[in-house]
Amino acid sequence: MEKFYLSDYLKVQKKESVKDISFYKLCQKINKEFIREWENGKDNLDSALRIQKKAIIGYENEVSFFKSRIREIINKYNAEQTSFPSWYQSLEDGIYHENWGLAGVSEWFNEKFKESSSAKIIGDRVYFLENGQMCLKPQTITKDRREQMIRSFLLLTPEERLDKEFHEIYMLDGTRVTIYGGSMTKKGQDVIIFRRYIIPRYSFEEQAARGTIPRDSILLLKTMVSLGFNVAFTGAVRTAKTTFLATWQSYEDRSLEGVMVETDPEIPIHTIMPDAPILQIIADNEKLKHLSKNLLRSDADYFIIAEARDGIALDTAVKLASKGTRRIKITFHSRDPLDFSYDVAFEIIKSLGGDLESTAKKVAASFDYIFHFIQLKNKNQKRLKSIYELGIDRRTREITMKEICRYDHKNDKWGWNSIMTEDKQRIGEEENPEALEIFKRELAALSAHGEYKDDNSN
Repeated sequence: MEKFYLSDYLKVQKKESVKDISFYKLCQKINKEFIREWENGKDNLDSALRIQKKAIIGYENEVSFFKSRIREIINKYNAEQTSFPSWYQSLEDGIYHENWGLAGVSEWFNEKFKESSSAKIIGDRVYFLENGQMCLKPQTITKDRREQMIRSFLLLTPEERLDKEFHEIYMLDGTRVTIYGGSMTKKGQDVIIFRRYIIPRYSFEEQAARGTIPRDSILLLKTMVSLGFNVAFTGAVRTAKTTFLATWQSYEDRSLEGVMVETDPEIPIHTIMPDAPILQIIADNEKLKHLSKNLLRSDADYFIIAEARDGIALDTAVKLASKGTRRIKITFHSRDPLDFSYDVAFEIIKSLGGDLESTAKKVAASFDYIFHFIQLKNKNQKRLKSIYELGIDRRTREITMKEICRYDHKNDKWGWNSIMTEDKQRIGEEENPEALEIFKRELAALSAHGEYKDDNSN
């Protein structure tokens, strides 16, 4: 007869077996267990709540603490074999995200979807951008869980009121979260959008590898950075404007002092150029009104106005350029780069008043080149559609735009036109004569491979 040990028997009996419980029932049971522990340990309640808050926000150590405790409870219930949804990495991962984390959208943050730049929750449906298309996923998220998730996101920005119908916040990893709710959406169709930049390193080589720019233009672009031109990166939403600005900036002279103004903390300049003396300022339209005068008095060598969405930001960039500041960089939402000067001027006079025609000419005199970007049918694919040289004709005082690069959509290649006006040559001679010669040589070489008539200039 087999020996019987009372101690072993008692150990087994102590385990509360829930072998046949469903995943979602187990989630509820463990959630209640956590609540019971917090209520019983009132002396350490503040500490527990701090851990919970940081775990919900996404701090790695606190998340690991939660998952470790979840594993202990799973073991206690003898529930290790409980099956869990395929979009979770493990049983404890699924329980954590169902109760406190990102629910089904957490899959988008896994290695499998590292190349996906966007995810959306619309109502209870979840979509991931895959191979350039928004794909409906099998997981769903209930209204109560979405509301809990939004409250968790707002822990990152305590100044944001929960009753607002629109929120835009940033997660710890830099992912931008845009939230629409209330009367802004149809009943039960509230929206949460996740966006992130997926360029692993900011370089023209990386941009060329992704097909955004032609590989044979890399030296030309690097030379343009060193010549200190004032540049604008335009295009619709999600056309890689900000990524290209960050890439351009990564080649900037690290000894120069810069100031970057953003409405949202999108560009991680301190990681791209950790040794460069660059001030990073977060300012919305109202704050920028008060900051603009100080910026104009600044002795910085250059300025970056990222996501110039309103007249105040655009007017600041134009005034800085009129002072003679070089190396100004902005991004601007625009459908047609030929309308750039007037589109910017319209935003300025809408905010500050003035005459459209004269303001448009000031804009044209402020920027040297416009880089326009588009998104292809496959939304993962972006293309540099055109480069325009922008300026003012010294004789007629009219706005001039010379197209030096054009994308051929049908053949997926670029054509070039070797044009450089006198004022751009003068800037190059003053800034870096050697780089100017390289620029002219490279532009001529590119043009020789695919020259076309500049029939879109005015």
